[in-house]
Amino acid sequence: MTNDQPRPAETIALPARGFRIDPRHALIAAAVLWTAFGATVVAVRSGSSAGFDSAGMMFWRTGADFHPRGAAWLGEGVRDFTALGGVLLRHIVALGAIAALLFLRLRREAVLLAGTIVGGWIVDSAIKHFVGRPRPTIVPHLTQAGGTSFPSGHSFNAAVVYIGIALAFAALSPRQSVRATLIASAMVLSLLIALSRVWLGVHWPTDVIAGWTGGAAWAFTASALLHRPAKAVAEHARDALEGATPGEIGAPPAPPPRSS
Repeated sequence: MTNDQPRPAETIALPARGFRIDPRHALIAAAVLWTAFGATVVAVRSGSSAGFDSAGMMFWRTGADFHPRGAAWLGEGVRDFTALGGVLLRHIVALGAIAALLFLRLRREAVLLAGTIVGGWIVDSAIKHFVGRPRPTIVPHLTQAGGTSFPSGHSFNAAVVYIGIALAFAALSPRQSVRATLIASAMVLSLLIALSRVWLGVHWPTDVIAGWTGGAAWAFTASALLHRPAKAVAEHARDALEGATPGEIGAPPAPPPRSS
């Protein structure tokens, strides 16, 4: 075997510990995003966002029936994006990511991701209860949507899940450029999911602005503040997590027990 040939998977070693985003950088990003979220809440509660919201809803529509602009394939693409933020698919992706982290022995990151997602549900529900805004009715809805409108749960939870996953899997690389690319990609993906909700007519623009900024802010906040608790939980539950994900990456299988 020559040196330029790929090595078997069994010889590839994973990092002994995970890397993470600098907590100070995470808190700075969170502060900027929470500020934008707060400004949006104030604008909505005061009624000053009405003109912006109406213009934003109509920007995507045309004709007497207010149908969306663009070709039919664009509408299908928008529905595909919005599905990524739906409850079922979002939870499947999150559970798969947590399982993958456990099998990669990144227990701290797995616990942190789970805590980030659960905390996001609580924060989003509390904000919805506080504002209680009805959904827009000035254009036809192109998908089913229930509950209150502010903030957009799709936007909030998509940002929490996908940015949280990116922050967790960034622990696999010591290179800052790789970690930044993962996080930026997750932010763009979750932002497109948020924009799809306006295109489909089920949320005002300020709903998705608040949802995305709030969800992203929570993901960065959790990364900075829940890291130590997640580490403590992961260490305390080490045996249980080991039992849930048996075997070691890169290690030969254990020999069968000898018969007596």
